[in-house]
Amino acid sequence: MSSPLALADAQVIGTELAIRWSDGAESFLPLEPLRRNCPCALCQGESTATATYSPRQKDYSPASFVVRSLQPVGGYALQIVWADGHATGIYPYSYLLSLAGEPPPLG
Repeated sequence: MSSPLALADAQVIGTELAIRWSDGAESFLPLEPLRRNCPCALCQGESTATATYSPRQKDYSPASFVVRSLQPVGGYALQIVWADGHATGIYPYSYLLSLAGEPPPLG
């Protein structure tokens, strides 16, 4: 992929998120592992200067792996709203590539 990494299209096809990048390359990510790897602080935990917060207990349901909507964030990420109401995950494009097992673009 050439730099900068840019999204051309993203849509759910069956049980996968299909992404077409601006250079024509495509990535396909199964929805269940995508949700289980949500990068938000609720799912992954976080540290601040004064405290560390553990990830919350996750109780997944079938709706946890259904995408309600996709929204680009700036020119660098995709926000996924899941059918169970979870909507705080912002997935940077480079993170989506890593979940798909693809190298980041050069440059």
